[in-house]
Amino acid sequence: MAGTRALLQFSLRLERIRLPVWILGAGLLFGIQSVQSQNLYGTPEELAQLRVTLGGNTAVIAMSGPAELLNSIGNEIVFEMFAFVAIIVALMNMFLVGRHTRGDEESGRAELIRSARVGRRAPLMAALLLALIADLVTGLVISGVLAATGLGLAGSALTGAAIAGAGLVFAALTAVAAQIFENTRGVYGITGLVLGASYALRAAGDAGDSALSWASPIGWGQRTMPFGPGRWWPLLLLLGTTGALVWIALAALDRRDFGAGLVRPRLGRPQASWALRGPSGLAWRLQRGTVIGWVLGVGLLGMAYGSLGDSIEAYIEDNPEVAAFLPGGAADIVDAYLALTLALCALLAAAFGVASALRIRAEETAGRAEPVLATATGRGRWLAGHLGVALAGSALVLVVSGFGEGLSYGLTVGDPGQALRMAGSALVYLPAVWVIVAVPALGVGWLARAAAILGWTALGYCAVVQLFADSFRLPDWARQASPFTHLPAAPLEAVTAGPIIALSVIGIVLIAAGFAGFQRRDVGY
Repeated sequence: MAGTRALLQFSLRLERIRLPVWILGAGLLFGIQSVQSQNLYGTPEELAQLRVTLGGNTAVIAMSGPAELLNSIGNEIVFEMFAFVAIIVALMNMFLVGRHTRGDEESGRAELIRSARVGRRAPLMAALLLALIADLVTGLVISGVLAATGLGLAGSALTGAAIAGAGLVFAALTAVAAQIFENTRGVYGITGLVLGASYALRAAGDAGDSALSWASPIGWGQRTMPFGPGRWWPLLLLLGTTGALVWIALAALDRRDFGAGLVRPRLGRPQASWALRGPSGLAWRLQRGTVIGWVLGVGLLGMAYGSLGDSIEAYIEDNPEVAAFLPGGAADIVDAYLALTLALCALLAAAFGVASALRIRAEETAGRAEPVLATATGRGRWLAGHLGVALAGSALVLVVSGFGEGLSYGLTVGDPGQALRMAGSALVYLPAVWVIVAVPALGVGWLARAAAILGWTALGYCAVVQLFADSFRLPDWARQASPFTHLPAAPLEAVTAGPIIALSVIGIVLIAAGFAGFQRRDVGY
């Protein structure tokens, strides 16, 4: 355990920018939902009407949480946000622990650290303590935000504690996975699979057999019922599971070789396939698992959105205030809802594109780009291979989400043609997605060290404008800075070629500028 304190201090310094973004984002989501819910359902009659409307909708229950949470305005906020914020906090913990354990072993940093007077368990314990601090701060921020918006202090504290507890479970789970697999792809893959299964079990339990919800850490957190009756004992399940997983991780660490995992990776083929003869094939091979995961995840989200389309009109009739949050207001309610959800899927597709484009910088800093560029492969071809995956992958994520949403909606209304209609509508948002992807591409070319900041800042800004422009009363010039503002809200509005062509040209110019910069700078710096 020697060196744990020094490693923890070093890790806190490394995460001084990323962690506050995750934490403040989680608190902001709860704060916005709290203000909106209290404005929309401020009276017992409005809350009772909401309970009748949502309590009988199986799809909404499966997406959000148990109908019992609709018994008070505080619990309604938990109903709306808990599952989604829990997923965000779980991902924060997954990347945090994975990056400082298996990620450091992969990059060689852990070997350098272990050459000093550092105990075998110190890196793992420092990563877990870092996750603990992050989760505690997240819980405090969420508690403070909820209390500041007028909710009860005890319920706010319990909500924050439940979110923090769920995050700790996935931090410990990632620590176990880091002992099993030899690379971060395996660690993130199995942790993400368990996270998805936890959400699915919670959804199935809330919509049907409630026993299934007790097999999910997300379900445990929701069943604290923070704002009435207020159960603290489910937190023991979260803490107990965390403790058991930490013990397993430490035991596995003591039994494996440094740099190795308990599960040996499958040997590759003796000869490379024809698809690996060029940089494009290599880029696809490196990112294919990520592409498939995003396509499946966002596609399933689109299907979930589509399943609600048939009931959205009745929901708006019972809650007319909600129409203000839909593009187009109360007219053409279903198309307005579909346009809003397509925009959300487009933002997720852009998130994949940004992450994929930043893989270019990761290949550089890890030293894997230099051996490839030392061959006859030119810089332009190598960069084009990775950007091709980012652009094509984001388009695929977007189209599949639209197709899934249309298919699900079409099945509920008896119109299978909705699948192709919604897939076409999704393509309307593609130029805006590609403009966002072009921002980190430009950064890779000219400001390589700031590429990640530029990319995620651009995406975050567009998300704020798209989701909260009215709530924040943003001025018109601030809205115009988002490429999504200039596109028609398909399928609600008529599609015109002008904005699509203009944004496509902007994206091409930004990417071309990125190529020009990449040709002129040193690789790896």
